[in-house]
Amino acid sequence: MKRSFALVAAGIVALSVADLPARAQDAPPGNAANGKRVYLADGCFTCHGRVGEGGNYYGVTPTLAKTQLPFEAFKQQLRDPARVMPPFETAVLTDQDAADIYAFLQTLPLGRPAKDIPLLNN
Repeated sequence: MKRSFALVAAGIVALSVADLPARAQDAPPGNAANGKRVYLADGCFTCHGRVGEGGNYYGVTPTLAKTQLPFEAFKQQLRDPARVMPPFETAVLTDQDAADIYAFLQTLPLGRPAKDIPLLNN
């Protein structure tokens, strides 16, 4: 009995974990070119960098390039942000604009690891 329960539990965990990457990419279609325009026009770059590299504007600002954050969580952060980020209500930033910014962020290259930057390894 215990073994059957353990097998069922393991199967449920395996199925839910296997579905995680697919859910992270469940975003509405977005226009990356418009997303770049909105990202720059609304000032997202002042904290998150022009290529989503993040920084230390108000403490550690998250890297947004190739974000693994699911779209719904990304949109929630825009609407009701943690820390000092200003909120972007739908009157200011539509859901389509949010999808466009998300699409733009997916096109950005990831930065190089610190170990690959000679100046940081001296």
